[in-house]
Amino acid sequence: MTTLAAGDSAPSFDLVDANGQSRTLASFGPGALILYFYPAALTPGCTIEAMDFTTHRADFEAAGYKIVGVSPDTPAKLARFIESKDLTVTLLADPEKTVINAYGAWGTKVLYGKAIDGVIRSTFIVDVGASGAGTVRVAQYNVKATGHVDRLLRDLDIAAA
Repeated sequence: MTTLAAGDSAPSFDLVDANGQSRTLASFGPGALILYFYPAALTPGCTIEAMDFTTHRADFEAAGYKIVGVSPDTPAKLARFIESKDLTVTLLADPEKTVINAYGAWGTKVLYGKAIDGVIRSTFIVDVGASGAGTVRVAQYNVKATGHVDRLLRDLDIAAA
């Protein structure tokens, strides 16, 4: 598994959101992007994380950050996730796992004591330049859903409202 670190070029992407709209890395710039990868919509841990990002979206945006989640789900499933949980963050579908692999967010992990291949919950802060190219500022792998957003707020020195 290839992993990314601070200072690496951020892999470009072109994925579809829950509304079927094409979204690229460049479309989120210029500025800072919180790009998080999660295993599956409508599951307990992923719901906690998405709701926490939604709760604090205004805090992150006030500090200059956009938030985007990526999973191997279909756009239709993402739309159900957004509607059922009143999410306000952008979610992108990567059913081919192209971007998930490019960011090193796919690999072997332990789930309920069993080793399986799947999405490794990961978060990246990417600085997207005016040209649309991105540079990884922070790369976090194997994050926990519960408490992750609060830790990110503290790490970025963002005051929660």
